[in-house]
Amino acid sequence: MTGKTTIFDRVHKNALFHSVEKSLIRSIFTALKELKFSNGSIIFEDEDEGNYLFLVLSGGVKISKRMKNGAEIVLGILHEGDFFGELDLIDRRQRSARASAIGDCLLARLGKREFDKLLKISPAFMLNLLHMITLRLRTNNLTYVLHQESNLITLHQRLEKIHKLVEASKIVNSSLDLDQLLDLIFQTAARTVSADRGTLYLVDEATKEIWSKVQKGASKIEIRLPMGTGIAGTVASEGKTINIPDAYKDPRFNPKIDQLTGYRTKSTLCMPMKNKADKIIGVFQLLNKTKEPFTKEDEEFIEAFSVHAAIAIENAKLAQQMIQSERLSAVGKMASTIIHDIKNPMNILRLSAQVIKKRTDDKETAKLTEEMINQIDRFVAMTQEILDFARGVSLLNIQTVNFNETIETFMYIVEKDLSRHKVKVIKNFNYSGKLKVDPDKLLRVFLNITGNAADAMPLGGTISIKTYQAHDQLAIDFVDKGCGMTEEVRTKIFDPFFTSGKKHGTGLGMAIVKKIVDDHKGKVEVESKVGKGTTIRIFLPL
Repeated sequence: MTGKTTIFDRVHKNALFHSVEKSLIRSIFTALKELKFSNGSIIFEDEDEGNYLFLVLSGGVKISKRMKNGAEIVLGILHEGDFFGELDLIDRRQRSARASAIGDCLLARLGKREFDKLLKISPAFMLNLLHMITLRLRTNNLTYVLHQESNLITLHQRLEKIHKLVEASKIVNSSLDLDQLLDLIFQTAARTVSADRGTLYLVDEATKEIWSKVQKGASKIEIRLPMGTGIAGTVASEGKTINIPDAYKDPRFNPKIDQLTGYRTKSTLCMPMKNKADKIIGVFQLLNKTKEPFTKEDEEFIEAFSVHAAIAIENAKLAQQMIQSERLSAVGKMASTIIHDIKNPMNILRLSAQVIKKRTDDKETAKLTEEMINQIDRFVAMTQEILDFARGVSLLNIQTVNFNETIETFMYIVEKDLSRHKVKVIKNFNYSGKLKVDPDKLLRVFLNITGNAADAMPLGGTISIKTYQAHDQLAIDFVDKGCGMTEEVRTKIFDPFFTSGKKHGTGLGMAIVKKIVDDHKGKVEVESKVGKGTTIRIFLPL
């Protein structure tokens, strides 16, 4: 398009020159200057001097306004046959917007003198100008109205999000019970983003796992996943959101769970739960948003909600710790008082038993007095043990013992205890080496576990105690055929003051068991089924 005729024709077809005589166009044609601009080039800037009108001969032009906050508002897009810059020639003011090229464009520039000339001698030119200005004013008015309507819709949506977040925060701060709170948090998140189902995991830093409780029948069971494994485990370790519109097209998705449950996962949104210190304490895994995949707005809500959820969880944990601390303090004071009150009478009883033992020649009497001394020592030790637990004291008297001899001594005491409950012990001892333990503390572990087993078999029964070496550890299995435990009870048996269906006891028995085993650098495992019995397995390092 280099010929003058071609340019003339394009000028004549411009909206500004519709019905304007060709002779009049030719009279100002030589004053037109042809200008070429590449894509993105600035034709003029906001507040430049407005001395020219531009005709768009080919390509496109963007008219825009840059706001103080850096945002750019597009005021109009012009194409071949349009014109721009006329207002600055009419009102003699500086440019009020920026003009830039869209693609490669060709413009014809018309000066102010020629523009004024056409206004004076060409009614058609003036009418075209008025018509286009009126049209643009109407368009701008409509654009402004639509823009304001869009702003109102956006504002309403933001207010709605804030309202949902406030309501969600109220809900999750309505409980200090951790299990109830976790359920509230998940249900609120799922309902707000219209998820069909999902899971809320918490991070266990000690085991490097994420865990959750899921409903199975009438009770809840705990599930655990290694951090870094699967979608939820990856989010827990990396802290990045994973939003999958079609689960079966993503290699990170494991379809085996769907195959086992019969559920069909379509979309997945998995996000970290972070506290106010930006630390990951859990993971939201939400499945199957109604009618569509999860959106960016869903991600934004969960991200904002997770901070409130994390604070609520930490508050619940802190409240539980405070309650346990207060209860332990009360138990400690009680135990301290009991020890103080019974110390003197127990010493007198012990001394009396020792005197009787020394003065008697009757073997049966000597045996009974020896048993009295042992039981007095055991009673005082039990009270001291509760006091130590309440105070958080960990004092071990580690000795190297012959385990066979030690466990036989334990069995003498345990079997005497259990005989009162019509419970027999089946012994299967397969380890006879040395062991470094505190024998008195380990005896307490045996008595607490077998005592609980007897409570689980009120009509009597049997308890099997088996010892064996498992790699570099000594394993001790306690197996009863009692009433068993639900999964919910199983997960709480090591919590201080937790009891289930017992009319006696302090609720500290199994908490003390775990404390003693932990102090020995060992671990405790529990398996149980309702109506079938319980297995408690202890591992101690060799």
